[in-house]
Amino acid sequence: MSFFVSFIFALKTIISPPDSNVVFDSSFDIRQDVISVSNFKTKEKMDFVYNTQIYQLGCDTMPNVKFWRTIMNLHKDSALFNTPHDRNILSKAHIRSWEGLDVSKKSCFKDSLRNWYCLSDSARILLTNGKSFFYDFEKASANFNRGINDFIANGVDPWYAQAILMIESPNKLQKSNAGAYGSFQLMKDVARLFGLKVNKHIDERSDFDRSAYAASCLIKKICIPKTKQILDSLGITNYKENELWFRLLVMHSYHAGAGNVKRALNTFKPTEGNMDLIYTLWRTETKQFKSASQNYSQLVLAAILEVNEKFGLAPKPLIVIEKPKDKELR
Repeated sequence: MSFFVSFIFALKTIISPPDSNVVFDSSFDIRQDVISVSNFKTKEKMDFVYNTQIYQLGCDTMPNVKFWRTIMNLHKDSALFNTPHDRNILSKAHIRSWEGLDVSKKSCFKDSLRNWYCLSDSARILLTNGKSFFYDFEKASANFNRGINDFIANGVDPWYAQAILMIESPNKLQKSNAGAYGSFQLMKDVARLFGLKVNKHIDERSDFDRSAYAASCLIKKICIPKTKQILDSLGITNYKENELWFRLLVMHSYHAGAGNVKRALNTFKPTEGNMDLIYTLWRTETKQFKSASQNYSQLVLAAILEVNEKFGLAPKPLIVIEKPKDKELR
C-alpha cells in the first residue's frame, strides 16, 4: 500500500469512522466473476476472477495501459523514453549506456527527441525502467485462489484481492521504502487497526491469511464507504459496485487514501461515474496525488490484461476476410 496511507490516516479513521449508515450494494453476487482455471505450474483447478468489462470498455486499447504492459515485459536493463500524459514511447535505451552519458549529452538527446516528435521545448520526457523482474505473474498467481477465498469469507468482492496481489508485491514478500509489507502491502498502523500483531517480535503482515483479512477489512470498512461518500458529495449516484470504474476508484483509495482521492476529484468535479472519471484522474495532480497515484489504476488494468492473456482468457481478435470484388464485366 502507498506511503500516503500512514499513521495519520489510520488515526483519523479511528477518530472519525465511516458512516455506519452507509448501505452496501447487495445487487450482485461477489462470486459472479469467479471462474475455475488451471494453475500455471501444477495444472490444478483454482479460482480466478475474470470480468469482460475491461474489453467491452476498450481498456486494452488505451495508450497508457498498453505502455505499462510493455514495461511489465521489459527487462530491467532497458528503459523507455516516453511522454507522461499519453505514455507515447519515443525511444528505447540501455540503462548502463544512458547512465554513462554526462548531463549535457543526456540533455541533447532529449532535445533531439523533442525536435523529432515536434514537442515543445519545455515538454517533459520520462525514462521508465523495465519491470519484468517485479511483475512475476506466475508467482503471484499461486496466491490468487487463497486471496480470492479469504476476501469472499469476509464478504468482500474478490476482484480486489486479485488486483492487489497482481501489482503490490507480485514477485516476493517485501517491504516498501515507506514501510508497507506483506502480500497486500499494509502499513503497520493499518494492520494494527484491523487486529494484526506488529511489534519487535512478530509481524503478522507476513501471514498471508491474516494480511488478507486486514486488507479485505480495509476495503470493506474504509475504502468502499469513503469512496461512496466522495461520490455522494459530487452528486454521483445510480451506479453498481461491480462496475469497473468504481472498483478502480476504490483501488485509488486503497493506494493513496480516500482524502487524497477526494481532493484530486474535486479539482475537476466529475458529474458522472464512468471510465472518463478514471481517465481524467490519470491526468490530475495535487500535492498528495502525483505520478504514483495517477499510474495506480493504469497498472491494475495492465496487470489484469497480462494475466488474462497468460491464462488464455483474452478474446481472440476477429479476422475480417473481405469478399473479393467481382471482375468487371467486359
